[in-house]
Amino acid sequence: MGQSIRIKIHFLIYLLTYLSGVQLQAQSDPQVEGSRHFSGKAFLTQNGISLVPSFSLDKPAVLFNLSLGGEKVTFEPDIRFSLEGKPWSMLLWLRYKAIKQKKFGLRLGVHPGYNFRTIPVTSFGKNKDVIETRRFLAGEIVPSYTFNKHFQIGIYYLYSLGFDDSQKHTHFLVFNTGINKIPIVDNIKLSLYPSVFYLQMDELRGTYFSSSFRLEKENFPFSVEAIINQIIDSEILPDRKFVWNLSLVYSFNYTYSKVR
Repeated sequence: MGQSIRIKIHFLIYLLTYLSGVQLQAQSDPQVEGSRHFSGKAFLTQNGISLVPSFSLDKPAVLFNLSLGGEKVTFEPDIRFSLEGKPWSMLLWLRYKAIKQKKFGLRLGVHPGYNFRTIPVTSFGKNKDVIETRRFLAGEIVPSYTFNKHFQIGIYYLYSLGFDDSQKHTHFLVFNTGINKIPIVDNIKLSLYPSVFYLQMDELRGTYFSSSFRLEKENFPFSVEAIINQIIDSEILPDRKFVWNLSLVYSFNYTYSKVR
């Protein structure tokens, strides 16, 4: 293993250990006061789209984005299945809100990740399909700036290190904006999140335009979300020029305060 790979692995492990220590310290400090939450979203979509929106499952999927923790540190599993019941991917995020001001925010995160694919094999003279697991370790840095309750901008950077028969180094850099909860009619609100991103997978590179849309009603758990992704210029396969999906989303949030 090369020196640069060892340095990146050690950095990600150190960050994961540090964030875990922050959470344990907060839990053991009798003076800490704060809120805890368990929240999440469940998506039913005709086309599963990845965290990197240029990649899609190309078939119906169910996605679960969950969050458990406090004001600073959260554990956020991101679990995805095809409607056939086959696992697609699983990201076990540990996230830390390093800076949380009225205007400026900075989030750090790390996760072990697992990607699953079905491959044909021959065993004892018989052909069959098996599910192969590919492992990754990734970290993210997410600064953002909020101008008002309806508009914000941000940068998202993720580095992923692959361990199995897949790409070894992935760099994912996003410049994004958020246009939040614009009133439409009868407490129905529209949110738009256009972005431009750069993707590098080993020696291959690409740039893309992507946007997500959300239509929701105030105090109603169901919403509709959509994602579109368009290639600007890319060497990365599969080279789908345009990817989109439409999802029905169920959201929930349980919050409680606790004084220790």
